[in-house]
Amino acid sequence: MTSHRILSWTPAAVVFDCDGTLMDTERHWQDAREITLEEFGFTPDPGFAERAKGLHYTECGHLMAREAGHPELGDELTARLLRHFRTLAADHPVTMPGARELVVAVSKFAPLAIASNCPREVVEASLATAGLLSHFDHIVVPDDVIRPKPHPDVYLTAARQCGTAPADTLAVEDSHCGIQSAARAGLRVIGVGPWPGEQVTALVDLWVRSLDEPRVSGWAGNRIPRQVSR
Repeated sequence: MTSHRILSWTPAAVVFDCDGTLMDTERHWQDAREITLEEFGFTPDPGFAERAKGLHYTECGHLMAREAGHPELGDELTARLLRHFRTLAADHPVTMPGARELVVAVSKFAPLAIASNCPREVVEASLATAGLLSHFDHIVVPDDVIRPKPHPDVYLTAARQCGTAPADTLAVEDSHCGIQSAARAGLRVIGVGPWPGEQVTALVDLWVRSLDEPRVSGWAGNRIPRQVSR
């Protein structure tokens, strides 16, 4: 699908990632990872930040432990990582450019859901602080049945809860891990952020640097039902 075709399409539902897509929290995860590793005296291998981006926090904690040569500390690093992230996110909640405006616009013509690898309480707190929580009909996070990204489960579940087929549903994502999840679920995908290279962009229908790009805001605005004057 070309960018022209997706920008002329009206999805039946839209599913947003939260961290790094709506909320500027990826920097908090990166800081939390660095603080945790420093506390344990571990130095990650080159490229660790990119490998960890978008992973469920439990997988990230165990990845840190394995790369540090201490897999037995996986649970301890995971707990420490989440604690540091929660503190950082609570102290400095920031929405991504264009996120608030896009969510408000899209909510006027389609049901919305969140598909996130974060704990539910973290997602809800972040969205509530940003004044966006009320716009979402569903929030889907991993549990004992729903596997985390890059598995397709969170996006399949979100589409089902919205009452739409995956092919009629749009995902908005920023990480390779999340994009893999959405693509495997059969959703159409808008990717957002710095250009990640051909391997990632081959999986999306449209890549934009920011959600405040005029073609994105214009696409959403053109789909809001017009009131008919009497």
